[in-house]
Amino acid sequence: MSSPKRTAFPSAVQAILLFVALFLCELVVGAALRDANGWLGLNRMQLGVLSTVLSNGCVFAVVMHYQQLTYRQLFHQSPISAPATLMLVVPPVLLLVPALMVTVMAALNLLMYVAPLSPWEESLFSRMADGSVAATLAVCVVAPLLEEMLFRGIVLRGFLQRYARWHAIVGSAVLFGAAHLNIYQFLVGLVLGTVLGWLYERTRSLIPCIALHAAYNTGTMFVGDWPTDASRADAVWTLLLVVVAAVVGTLALRRLLVTPGAGGRGP
Repeated sequence: MSSPKRTAFPSAVQAILLFVALFLCELVVGAALRDANGWLGLNRMQLGVLSTVLSNGCVFAVVMHYQQLTYRQLFHQSPISAPATLMLVVPPVLLLVPALMVTVMAALNLLMYVAPLSPWEESLFSRMADGSVAATLAVCVVAPLLEEMLFRGIVLRGFLQRYARWHAIVGSAVLFGAAHLNIYQFLVGLVLGTVLGWLYERTRSLIPCIALHAAYNTGTMFVGDWPTDASRADAVWTLLLVVVAAVVGTLALRRLLVTPGAGGRGP
């Protein structure tokens, strides 16, 4: 008889096939919505959001039925209550967001210096940050919710049952980045996915993961790049506050999630 470690879903290969199925489902649903757009009257971004929601809904329904998994189990399987997780874990998690934004933006600027954006990629990122209601909803709400359900709630959950802890976390982060289909978002996905993976492994809850993901996306959409017109003194003070917030958040999360006997899972 196969052990649970060997039969846990998904394996790395199954996860890749799952993403392929999701991609194909989005193509089919997107084509159907474009054909029906004469009476829907939606713009391109709105069609994209609706297509993503419907496609993910179809895939989630099949996977969760296959795994006999409830939404309660998917979102929060921690022995600690959801309200306690929301009140105790989410605040220090949000303190990490400014440092993550600064770190990722610095890495992206270096990457774009070496490999400049193509016209297609510039157009893609401009549409994502155009400030419209559909773009804001897609980036700040839909993407964090659906991506955390898929990459942490389904993929990483299965990986943690199959593979060593850090192999599972980094492997899911690599897939998270690769699923965005460009090198720039791959870099963002790798960094952010590793932090989110560690957070999920510690808490077994999507609540702090969704909060971090949504806050990061919102910050990058509305704050953008490091201010170029700020004085040196303002930049230094801002950077100092970012570092202090990150240190406070990290120490609080270490106390909550790592230190044995303090509510964490232990090392």
